[in-house]
Amino acid sequence: MNLKNYDSLYSLMEAFPTEESCIEHLEKLRWPCGIVCQWCGCSRKFYHISRSHRYKCADCGREFSVRKNTIFEESRLPLRKWFAAAWLMVSHRKGIPSTQLAREIGVTQKTAWFMLSRLRAVMEMIDDHGGPMDGEVEADETYIGGKEKNKHANKRLNAGRGTVGKQPVAGLRSRAGKVKAKPVASVNRRELHSFIHANVVPGTQLYTDEAPAYNGLIQYRRESINHGVGEYVRGQAHTNGIESFWALLKRGYIGVFHHFSWKHLHRYLHEFSVRWNMMHQTSGQRMDAVLGSAAGVRLTYQELIA
Repeated sequence: MNLKNYDSLYSLMEAFPTEESCIEHLEKLRWPCGIVCQWCGCSRKFYHISRSHRYKCADCGREFSVRKNTIFEESRLPLRKWFAAAWLMVSHRKGIPSTQLAREIGVTQKTAWFMLSRLRAVMEMIDDHGGPMDGEVEADETYIGGKEKNKHANKRLNAGRGTVGKQPVAGLRSRAGKVKAKPVASVNRRELHSFIHANVVPGTQLYTDEAPAYNGLIQYRRESINHGVGEYVRGQAHTNGIESFWALLKRGYIGVFHHFSWKHLHRYLHEFSVRWNMMHQTSGQRMDAVLGSAAGVRLTYQELIA
C-alpha cells in the first residue's frame, strides 16, 4: 500500500499520476485481504477485465468494480479528482467550501457540493463508530447561526437577540481527544440528558458548566464550574476542550462556509468532528481513512436535496 504522507496536493498528484494508480490504491484500501465479489460475496476466483477496470466473478458470473456500492459509484469523475477532494477536505482544519473546491479541481460548484456531501456521508459513518466515551468527559452546548441584526429584513424573526434564530448544538469531548456533536431541538434537560446517556458510559467523570439542564445526571460523577461568577477552571474541572472545538467550528462557519442550513447541519458537525478526531494523523492517513470507509455508503443527489 502507498504509505506516503501526501503533505501537499502536489505530492498527492505525484503519488497518483494516473487513474490506474488510484484504482490500485482504492482496491488495496477496500480489499486488503483480497478481492470480494460485490454480488455473491465470493473470493475464490475472478477474471480481470482490464479495459474497463472491472472484475467478473467466476461463481456468479456478474461484473463489478472497486467503485461498486461506494460514493464513487455512477460518478463520471475520475478518481484523481475524488482523491484530491478528499485530501483537501481532511487537510483544511476549518473545511473547504464548494466554491473553492470547484476551482481547485476543475468542476462546477454544484458538482463540488455534491462531492463534499458524499464525503460527509462517509464521515458520518466513521463518526458513528467507536462506541460511547468513558474516562473524563466534558459536556457543553452552543448555538450555530448568524446574528439577527446581520440578516436581511425578510429573514429576521424580530423576536429578540442572543440565541434567537440559531440552532442549538450539544457536544461532548473526551479528555482522550474524541469529540461528538449533534443538533438538538433545545438545550433543555430532556435533550441534553438523552444525548449524554447515548454517548457516555455510566460512572464516567463528567465536567459541565452550571446550567440547570445538567442537574440530575446521577449515573455520572459530575463536577460543574460556574461561568456566571467568572470561574473557568477549578482543579481538573473545566470545559475548555469542548469549547476549543466550538471555537474551531464557529471559525469555519464564519470564515469559510458563512452559513450552515439546519437541514444539513448534522453533516457539517460530522465533518468537523471526524477531522478533529484525526488531528494527530498525517494528511495521507486521514485521506486513506475516508477513502477506505467509502464502501457501503451511497447518497444520491435526489436524496440530498429532498
